[in-house]
Amino acid sequence: MVAAPAGVRIRTRLRLTSGEARTLCEIGEFNGHLYRRELAMRIALGVLDRKGQGEHRAERKRALTIETSSRWAGAITRSVEDQYQTGMRTLGAHSRGLDAAIATLAARCALAPRERDGKVTGYRDLAERFGKTRRLSALRERAEQVHHALTEGSPVVVVGGKRLWRNRNHLAEAGVSEQQWRRVWDAARMFLTADGETGKLGGNETIRVAPGTGHLRIKVPAALADRFGTHLTIAAPVMFHHRIAEWRDRVTQSRAVRYDIAYDADRDRWYLDASWVIEPAPSASLSMIRTGRVLGVDLNDGHLATCVLDKSGNPVGAPTTIATAEQGCSASRRDGHLRAAITAVLDRAEYSGCCAIVIENLDFVDARFNGRETMGRGRRGKRFRRAVAGIPTARFRDRLSAMASRRGLAVVAVNPAYTSKAGNRYWRKPLQEQSKTSGLTVTAHHGAAVAIGRRGLGVKLSRHSSGPRHAQRSVPGQLSSSAKAAWRVRVAEGRPCSTTGSHGQLERFDGKHRPPVAKTVRAATERNSLVDQER
Repeated sequence: MVAAPAGVRIRTRLRLTSGEARTLCEIGEFNGHLYRRELAMRIALGVLDRKGQGEHRAERKRALTIETSSRWAGAITRSVEDQYQTGMRTLGAHSRGLDAAIATLAARCALAPRERDGKVTGYRDLAERFGKTRRLSALRERAEQVHHALTEGSPVVVVGGKRLWRNRNHLAEAGVSEQQWRRVWDAARMFLTADGETGKLGGNETIRVAPGTGHLRIKVPAALADRFGTHLTIAAPVMFHHRIAEWRDRVTQSRAVRYDIAYDADRDRWYLDASWVIEPAPSASLSMIRTGRVLGVDLNDGHLATCVLDKSGNPVGAPTTIATAEQGCSASRRDGHLRAAITAVLDRAEYSGCCAIVIENLDFVDARFNGRETMGRGRRGKRFRRAVAGIPTARFRDRLSAMASRRGLAVVAVNPAYTSKAGNRYWRKPLQEQSKTSGLTVTAHHGAAVAIGRRGLGVKLSRHSSGPRHAQRSVPGQLSSSAKAAWRVRVAEGRPCSTTGSHGQLERFDGKHRPPVAKTVRAATERNSLVDQER
């Protein structure tokens, strides 16, 4: 079962005047400078235990309160520690990925070209093997540096993003000027985050939105109070359009609400994000879900394949294909396409009366780290690796669980092993016969959706074998269990037994006379098997 989200985040646009925008920029840049300074100090300290982290944060919060305020200082120190821990986790994942790639390369380079040792095969020729040995040497050197940084507790963190920093030296390729790059860089390095506090008016003392008037008030750091005053008030009212009832209830009840202010330099727009913690509704148990219909979903590069199944695992209706974003789109456009596809999935699940959506618990971490060494070479291998890396597995799962929880649908993640093979082998042809009238071309992905749904229901992936079952009918060359039992009873009682002749007629005999000679291979096989059993 995929857990429902434990938090909510909504966004709205801010309408600022030129003077308000300049003041807000200075506040964000000042806080961003303090944030980067504290982050550098935290990285220099290295690994600390829980007690050391608490003492360091308390000390730095007291020092920052003099320059900003106690609540700005608390948000900065909390964000610094969170960023440091995220950097350490990323560094550890990078180290594990390098170790996996090194192990794969070392195993293949140890073999001669085209030599095979179990599942490991050598490279195609000496030239390719030589190139891989060079790459192995470079990866080992890089892994040594990463292991040293991990031991020392000094991750590399670029505030604003490493990709944006690299574009500084490639402005022509990025298609931006130095001034445009500087605007985006400065906007990404601002710090305008205020943690909520229960019991305070509006749920936040640093950035507050009045529930009645909708006016936004921002606390000005102490170092800038002489120029801008103690608070900056935005004249244009703020209005949220999503989950507004939940937000208004929290604000009026003075429950904690966190606010983040972001600036999009490309569009010259300001945004306000509000987030808070929620208690997810209790989900149905897996045994209850398996008593109703489910919707199996197969996530692929560029589309989703879906199929409705009843509680016995049989497909209901024709499968469908839902398109997602193509490669080459911007991140915001891909996210919009993904949301639209998830909405279509939820609509079909509700229309079909499904109580749950079954997906694969995909994880392409190993493919992203080690795919260059195990997923082929050349253009074909690169295209395949790019497709695997472009499948939004984590984002799809998180978006689906969040949107499904609001509609009362459960999400079940199953093991993806052999779902594509079983779907193509057992379910593609039956689905095609079932969808003849709709004119749909059934693919292996639709069969995989059926296999995924069946695994979520707890039934086997394959269909029942066609024809008579061995437990009910005779296997070629043998009699059924009931015929064998009747034969033993007749022999034990000394009664005449019957056997099948060459033309299918029954021939009777007793123990005094030999039965007629069998004239077919099947009759001889059946008779000999019975004689052997009696002996």
